[in-house]
Amino acid sequence: QVQLVESGGGLVQAGGSLRLSCAASGRIISIGSMGWYRQSPGKARELVATIPSGGSTSYADSVKGRFTISRDNAKNTMYLQLNSLKPEDTAVYYCNAYILTVTTGYTYWGQGTQVTVSS
Repeated sequence: QVQLVESGGGLVQAGGSLRLSCAASGRIISIGSMGWYRQSPGKARELVATIPSGGSTSYADSVKGRFTISRDNAKNTMYLQLNSLKPEDTAVYYCNAYILTVTTGYTYWGQGTQVTVSS
């Protein structure tokens, strides 16, 4: 059974930084594209950043230049460095990943981690 577990969320003042982690575990053969999404109360879930297994990363315009996505394939872990945080970045942050196991390929989601930015 595959699991994605996020960590690193918390409360931070505007202008501060956080580093989120997303660790995949289970009988994993390989991990394809991974991504971070976020959802604020009353709003739809939105894409924040993606990172393929190889190739260029991509970012939502609202976070370009402030957030950095990265991954450590040896650890099956993805990261999101959040700098220059703004109150509007407050949301639950979710990671997802396309994971290939012995039996199937499927896009898994983590449970989410809360990021709160105070003004």
